[in-house]
Amino acid sequence: MVCSTSASVARRRGWRWAALLFTVSLLVGCAGQAPTLPTQQAHTLVVGAALEPPTMNPSASPAASIPQVLLYNVYETLVKMDAEGNLKPLLAQTWDISTDRTVYTFKLNPAAKFASGKPVTAQAVATSFNRIKTEAGIAAPLVEQMAVVKATDVVDDHTVKVTLTHPSNLWLYDISSTAGIIYDPDGLATLDTTPAGSGPFVLRAWNKGQSVVLAANGGYWGTAPRLDTVTFRYFADPNAMNTAMLAGDIDVISNLQAPDAIDQFADTSRFTVIQGTTTGEVVLALNNARDSLKDVKVRKAISMAIDKQALLDTVWNGKGTLIGSMAVPTDPWYEDLTSINAYDPAGAKKLLAEAKATDLSLKLRVPTIAYATKSAQFVESALRQVGIKVTVEELDFATWLKDVHNGGNYDMSIVAHVEARDLRRFTDPDYYFHYDNAEYNKEFEQADEAASADLVPLMRKAVRTLAEDAAAVWLFDLPNLVITKSTISGVPQNAATLSFDLTTIATR
Repeated sequence: MVCSTSASVARRRGWRWAALLFTVSLLVGCAGQAPTLPTQQAHTLVVGAALEPPTMNPSASPAASIPQVLLYNVYETLVKMDAEGNLKPLLAQTWDISTDRTVYTFKLNPAAKFASGKPVTAQAVATSFNRIKTEAGIAAPLVEQMAVVKATDVVDDHTVKVTLTHPSNLWLYDISSTAGIIYDPDGLATLDTTPAGSGPFVLRAWNKGQSVVLAANGGYWGTAPRLDTVTFRYFADPNAMNTAMLAGDIDVISNLQAPDAIDQFADTSRFTVIQGTTTGEVVLALNNARDSLKDVKVRKAISMAIDKQALLDTVWNGKGTLIGSMAVPTDPWYEDLTSINAYDPAGAKKLLAEAKATDLSLKLRVPTIAYATKSAQFVESALRQVGIKVTVEELDFATWLKDVHNGGNYDMSIVAHVEARDLRRFTDPDYYFHYDNAEYNKEFEQADEAASADLVPLMRKAVRTLAEDAAAVWLFDLPNLVITKSTISGVPQNAATLSFDLTTIATR
């Protein structure tokens, strides 16, 4: 830039005065215009994912794709579960538990505020908790998790007291997830499209069928995120997601849906491959309300007809863990129960004959998710070998949620249940498993209410009851297979929560 005013002054008054004005001219510019200064590079992230949220309201649907995007990023909870499964303070700075373990007193962080600028108060906590118990249209799993709450009382602006009907070892973990989200009370009417949270990000755009875009919350009350914008981009075809990653169009594959392609990302100068575990039990769900599946011998036979190791090798490239019941390796009560109802096709045929179910025909309805559709083909073939005719029907996820999960219109299905420590699902006969076992319910309740020292052995007993009664068939624990560009850091090895937590991630 040449500025004639500075040049003329320099000639008249000497080089020092000229140097001073030349410096000023760089700051002010000619003709009174502000100069163009170097700007800091924006930190953006594009995350490839398989399933789009059906709504932006985490309390209205059990779909895990909602908290994947919103939990801990846009919405926050009183306490947060870290990647190792430990509870940490978030909106609550501290909490105390009464000696009888039924009263929880939370002290809120006085700095906490919603994206609207309004403070996070004890009244906001009470409103958020109470609406789960009183409002119509709340997702059933959240209602179940909060059923133990007797009352939520405001002590003062930053203190809230929650009273339970009985002690619960799982409740504090439950409220670290979707059930414990604290909503801005002024935004409750528009949650389906406009989140009302207190997190480090806000929703910038929801391009239905394509992407969800988050932007950093400039007024965030806590530590600012290291990313300016994050786009969750959705792919129905796992191979298309892999191609986008190889082409550099996305920065992260949130969970590899084609594990046989993992070798494509072996170049460590370009990619980082993260392998760990998740809370996602891939379950062959059995509709226990169907007459054909009420006999435990039939349910056991279905499990015994399936070679789970061969299924894992075929469907998911050997990645993952065989589990045998509704517990995963990161659960404190996990134990390998794969020997129960293990692969034994001859034994399966014998049980079917004893149950007089030698001409069994079942419908297997699965969502169009890679692990589910691939597993369905394997299951169909395995059951055909023992004389069970299976008709496979693939459904888009929205239809699966409506017809199978919510409507119970199925004989068998396959989906990963990714919510942490979700054994409670089997205590509800109205849940889509339609499992009703008084013995199991009693064992689960005893474990949940027990002294902490007795929790693990009692919960193991309940988990074993599920396996022995063949309440479902557990195919494998879904692995955490994340691919990132080599410039990305902070992605945890294990997925211990429903959140794809952006607060630890950075890009350079």
